[in-house]
Amino acid sequence: MTLSPGDGRRPQRADARDNRDRLLQAARAVFTEQGPRASLNKIAQRAGVGPGTLYRHFPNLQALLVAIIGADVEVVCAQGRELLEHPSPDEALRIWLRAIARHATAMRGLVATQMIAQPTPETSTALTACHQAIHATGDALLSRAQQHGNAPAQLDIADLLMLTNAIAWASEQTPADTGRLDRLLGLINTGAPGGEQHTNEMPR
Repeated sequence: MTLSPGDGRRPQRADARDNRDRLLQAARAVFTEQGPRASLNKIAQRAGVGPGTLYRHFPNLQALLVAIIGADVEVVCAQGRELLEHPSPDEALRIWLRAIARHATAMRGLVATQMIAQPTPETSTALTACHQAIHATGDALLSRAQQHGNAPAQLDIADLLMLTNAIAWASEQTPADTGRLDRLLGLINTGAPGGEQHTNEMPR
C-alpha cells in the first residue's frame, strides 16, 4: 500500500492492500459517474468486496475521499519532483500546474468539495499533509522558474495554486467545452488567449 503524505499507519497484509486498492479504483469510477450521490455500497459491489470490507477500510465517505486525495497528491508531487529535471523551468511549472488543475477537477468536483469540508481530526491531519506536500513541490518548481526562467520574482506559490484551482473550478462549469481548462491556464502564461509572451512571464 502507498501511504498518504504524513500517514503513519503500519503496512497492511497483501490481501488487505489489494482490497483497499480495488476500493479506491472502484470509488474513482463510481464518483466520476454519479458525483456526490454515489453509494458506498455501490462502490463495494464494483470492487467485488462486501460492505463490511469497505467500512473497515473507510468508515465514511470523507475517509474514502481523503484517501483518494492522498493518492493523487503523491502522484502529482512525484511528477513535480521529476519535472525539477526538465530542461525548461518555465515549461516544467506549466506542466505541473495543469496536473494540479486536473486533480482539482477529478470526480466531478468531489475532491475540491472535500478539501473545504469540515474534517475529522484524522482527515484534517491527512489533508494538512497533502496541502504541505503540494505547496513544497510547487514552491520548488516556482523558485527554479524564477531563478532560471521567466517567472515573475514577486509571484507566490499560494496565489498561483489558488488561481489554478479557481481556473479548474471555472472549467468544470462547462464540461462540454473540453478546451476551456487549457485556454484559461494559458491566461496565466500569456495574459490573453493566444497572446504574445511578455518579458518576465512564463512561456506557454
